[in-house]
Amino acid sequence: MRKRRYLAAALLVSFVAACGSSPSEEAPEPPATVVPGTTVAVELDDRPFQLHVPESYDPAGMAPLVVLLHGYTSDAAEQESYFRLTAESDRRGFLYAMPDGTTNPDGDRFWNATEACCDFGRTGVDDAGYLRGLVDTVMSTYPVDPARVYLVGHSNGGFMAHWMACEHADVITGIVSLAGAAVDDASQCAPERAVSVLQIHGTDDGVIPFDGGANAGRPFPSVDGTLGMWRDLNGCTDQADTSAPLLDLDSGLPGAETTVTTYADGCRDSARVDLWSIAEGGHVPALTTDFAPAIIDFLYAGT
Repeated sequence: MRKRRYLAAALLVSFVAACGSSPSEEAPEPPATVVPGTTVAVELDDRPFQLHVPESYDPAGMAPLVVLLHGYTSDAAEQESYFRLTAESDRRGFLYAMPDGTTNPDGDRFWNATEACCDFGRTGVDDAGYLRGLVDTVMSTYPVDPARVYLVGHSNGGFMAHWMACEHADVITGIVSLAGAAVDDASQCAPERAVSVLQIHGTDDGVIPFDGGANAGRPFPSVDGTLGMWRDLNGCTDQADTSAPLLDLDSGLPGAETTVTTYADGCRDSARVDLWSIAEGGHVPALTTDFAPAIIDFLYAGT
């Protein structure tokens, strides 16, 4: 993981600024050449993406799908080296898609998520439509369980995960956002069904502050605002459960530094809204080996 690229992106950004559905009656016939434990390139318009087929892949079964969304100026390969989900794909049996965002005139990749992040050139690229096409492409080629389709993103990728949950909740079951945020205007988010949401955020994040802020004059909500929006949309009460043990997610901080807060009371369709708050954590925490299995545990628990 090349942290300097993330830190450079962080400075630039701050400067310019669960429910289930019924499985399909007939699963698609997977490619005859698919080899479990390999990563293949999948064509999608002019933006191909990488798809890892797990070692435990069973064409006779229905596999979950996890889509990774990288941060601003990063790419799928670098994000995978940071989150390290390929080993979890092989161990847990989910199909794992790794797309790249659009390249702006400065050569930096981004996702056009909310107004605040991160289509600073105002190109208007429809990344929500592209990612919906990605999910549809994988589902039309591999036997994917439609009740277990997940997005996992960092920073700009976290913003994109939140926006996809707003725009395409009909195919998205749950999301994980590290250091991202939802739309600032909750009226812009009208998901078709409840979506489980995990927000992971460092209390000392200087790029996407815990208490909210703005990029290029366009605001994004606080962590509390993001969580409150999803509680309202999912029909959850504001009763918080903080009984879970602390997590050790950041190796740069001593001990178990992450507090788990869960909102599940009253939520529709077994959805939940969680906050994992990294005390004194920054925008790019030094993730421990506990991170990858912990976020997949959260996603799987909602279905």
